[in-house]
Amino acid sequence: MKALDDLVNLLARLPGVGKKSASRMAFFLLKGDGHFAGLLASSIAGIKDAVRFCERCGSYAEGSVCIVCSSPSRDRQQLCVVEQPQDVLTIEASREYQGLYHVLGGLISPLDGIGPEALRLDRLHARVLELGVREVVLATNPTVEGDTTALYIKKVLEDTGVGVSRLATGMPVGGDLEYADKLTLARSFRGRTAL
Repeated sequence: MKALDDLVNLLARLPGVGKKSASRMAFFLLKGDGHFAGLLASSIAGIKDAVRFCERCGSYAEGSVCIVCSSPSRDRQQLCVVEQPQDVLTIEASREYQGLYHVLGGLISPLDGIGPEALRLDRLHARVLELGVREVVLATNPTVEGDTTALYIKKVLEDTGVGVSRLATGMPVGGDLEYADKLTLARSFRGRTAL
């Protein structure tokens, strides 16, 4: 059946969804309530019009400015730099950070042809000065690209006098030393804190 095959193929293009999962979803939609399928289709069709990028930080927003940037209760002297908009949502779920964000839109990756000019670094520099930021928290992933980008950002911000910190890396809560890789253990030792 062409319609069912088309739906399965489209669903299988979603990240983390294989052919079997896509088939299960398609059969669920086929067997289920037509009202739900209509709501889902409408939501998917309207997502690109309803959600855009915040003109200040680059995160997701339903208006021109996201809820974090428009909140008067956020600490405007702290700026957390992340790779993608979904990273903002992840950090917000922890309820630990109360400052503002800056989304780069990627990481420096010469092998993929992504240089510093492809990121929103000029805007980051300008925001640090405009807001009078006292600390920039670098929350890029602990990968070669994430580390390279973090070091580059530190250099870009040198003339501002702002303090630059990096999220701690190391052993995850509930992790087992036996299964930790050498790099994770090395970072854990370097980033250890006093009790």
